[in-house]
Formats: sequence, structure tokens, C-alpha cells
Amino acid sequence: MNKSIILGLGHYIPPKVVTNHDLAKLMDTSDEWIRQRTGIVERHYVENGVGNTEMSYEATHMALKEAGLRIQDIDCIILATLSPDYTFPGTACFLQEKLGVPGIPAIDLRQQCTGFIYGLSIADQFIKSGMYQKILVIGTEVHSTGLEFATRGRDVTVLFGDGAACAIVGVSKKEDGKGILSTHLHADGRYARELWTEAPSCKSHPRMTQKHLDEGSWYPKMNGRAVFVSAVKKFEEVIQEALEKNEVKISDVSLFIFHQANLRIVQAVCEKMGIPLEKTFNNIQKYGNTTAASIPLALSEAWQEGKIKKGDLVCLSAFGSGFTWASALIRW
Repeated sequence: MNKSIILGLGHYIPPKVVTNHDLAKLMDTSDEWIRQRTGIVERHYVENGVGNTEMSYEATHMALKEAGLRIQDIDCIILATLSPDYTFPGTACFLQEKLGVPGIPAIDLRQQCTGFIYGLSIADQFIKSGMYQKILVIGTEVHSTGLEFATRGRDVTVLFGDGAACAIVGVSKKEDGKGILSTHLHADGRYARELWTEAPSCKSHPRMTQKHLDEGSWYPKMNGRAVFVSAVKKFEEVIQEALEKNEVKISDVSLFIFHQANLRIVQAVCEKMGIPLEKTFNNIQKYGNTTAASIPLALSEAWQEGKIKKGDLVCLSAFGSGFTWASALIRW
């Protein structure tokens, strides 16, 4: 059976920076309030006319360059986002058109914050089965055009930013123990309404009404306490699952990359599990929560900054809307 490895990583962040001070001009909040509760200092927003397709295109070319590949070498696209460019078709098809690779499968995933790990897991199975040889796995998000910039939406709006990042997953040709060792996926739909966007919905006739607009039902809503408590619990469980599956200890892992939802969640999990904070890579301070892009963005930056070296054991973990949670263990 084939084994899969990451051949290249890439990311793209839109140039427009929005600080906590900028948001404080639009709603009842402050730099101190946001930093204290989330660890976020600033985030990036797209300009008008830029979407997931454009950002993913830039991230893809960075990954191709690093991997020494051409776009024609890619034989499958898996794209995770909760903010598609259009209701349909999926954003992966628009990216495929822009990349100029017609004919290959283009798959959209809707797993929110765990989307990239879900995509990585699917790519891993495709590689193992021999179905595809080089798969582009993308996490991309445009939150800024769907947030409520008023005090009513403050608790959610301050958290999110835009960005895209990707990995090219291919076949390992060496028997050196390197590659994706295991992935672990979970969900519990009983908590779906604790973090969701209610409208537009096909259950409503029409899908968007004036009532939805007036009530702000098309903006994301979150039960912050429920999300925080569940995230800490599930992060611990799914990380432990990956460690036990591969018979390794926390001390064997070189770097833990958490979904960048809230720095306080990362700190709470690390304290509970005895993970040294210096063994984590966090960039939420600069970008906020970029949902599906969060983990590949941190992974790509960590690699670029030399935080990951050949032979390192890296653990990825995520928790998000659904509720969904997942982990992956990779030998670099």
C-alpha cells in the first residue's frame, strides 16, 4: 500500500490589515478586551472582488514552487471552506478553471474549522489506494464579507479573518517512516446550533427574508462558553487518540499545531495535557481565526520559519462548528 507525504506547502494572506483599534471604532470593544479574551491583535481582510479562488490560486503556486512541481502534475483538488465564492457550484471548480487543469476531480468540503484535516485524511486514503498521485488540499476562508460590524455581532466579528493555505500530498517513494502516519475524524451534530449561521436556508420560503435581515440571522452566532469547554475536551481526546494510535508520547512530538480559534483554548489544552507552550506554533495574533485555512496557514508558516525540520513529528488538531474535531500525526 502507498504511503502519503506532504510535498509542498503554500499560503496567501490578503494585504489589508484590520487591527483591534480599527474594530473599536465600529463597535463597543477595545484592543485590551479582544487581546485578553482571544490573543488576537489584528487580522487581514480581502479587497472587493477577491474571493477564495484568487487566494487559493496564489497559495497553490507557492506550494508548487516549493515542491518543484507544475500544475499539470496535480490530479485531484480538495478544497475546504465554509464561505464558498458562490452558493453553487463549489469553489474547487472555480479554482480548477483558474489553474487551468480541466478534467481532474474538484471536491468541496464543508467541515469548517476541521476542514483541512478532513481533506488531508481523504487525500491520504486516495494516495494509499493508488487512485491519485498528487493531490492539492486547500483550506480557504473569506469571513470579512459575512460579519456584523456592530456591537450586536462583536463577540463573533472580532475573532475572524481571511486567508488561504494549502498542502500538496503525494506518494512516498521511500521506506523511511516519514509521511502522514494517521488521521482521526469525529463529529457530533447534537451541537450544530451552538456555532452556526441560520440563514439563508432552503427550509425557509424564500431562503432569505426581510425578517432574517432584520434579526441578523445571516450572521454567524456562537455559544462561546459551550464552544470553549467542548474544544478543550475534544482537543485533548483527539490528540491523545493520535498519540496512542502511533505509540508515541507528548515528549516525542516536536511541534503541535492547533486550529487557531482562540489562544486561550490552546493555552488551556496545553496546561491540561502538559504540552510545553514552546512546542506549539501560533499565529492567531496576526490573522485571527481563518477557519479552514487556519491549520495549513500555521503549518506553512512554521515550515517557512524553520520551526519544522526533517524527521520531526508534527501533530495537527482542530475543533469547530458541527461540532467537528480531528487530528493528524505526520513524520516530516
